[in-house]
Amino acid sequence: MSTLKLPPARRAELRADAHALKPVVLIGDSGLTPAVLQEIDRNLAAHTLIKIRIFSDDRAARAEINETICTQLQAAPVQIIGKLLVLYRFGEAILEEDKILPEHLTQNKKIKQPGPRNIVIRKPSTNPGRRPKAQKIRLLGNERVTTGGIVKRARVRKISLKKRAAD
Repeated sequence: MSTLKLPPARRAELRADAHALKPVVLIGDSGLTPAVLQEIDRNLAAHTLIKIRIFSDDRAARAEINETICTQLQAAPVQIIGKLLVLYRFGEAILEEDKILPEHLTQNKKIKQPGPRNIVIRKPSTNPGRRPKAQKIRLLGNERVTTGGIVKRARVRKISLKKRAAD
């Protein structure tokens, strides 16, 4: 896997957002251990934009650590200044449904859920230093949630006279 590439305009926005952040993960003499990778992954999931400080004096080792983090965690490097790394991982609204359907209903069929259902929407915060906001919403049968976490109602489909007569 390769690292994600960001357009220059988006990188500039993220650099401006990261200016006020403090490093949330510190990498010491023992280097990039699985526990450190797990902590970085946790912070990226919670904040999407983080700073990491590496205490190594070797420039090549810092570049290798940056490359390893970005490839293993699917993150994009925003900025590297000396021993500070700024990383970004895109976070979309995450949907979790309360209702788990039986296995025979989910196989190779498009499921229409006619009744109301409860879902949890987690939207990334506009402030990169904050955790994603979780909202519990009750959706009706004619509503859907977009990838941005916005609830939209379905339009009523118009049926032609010929089809109505056939039914």
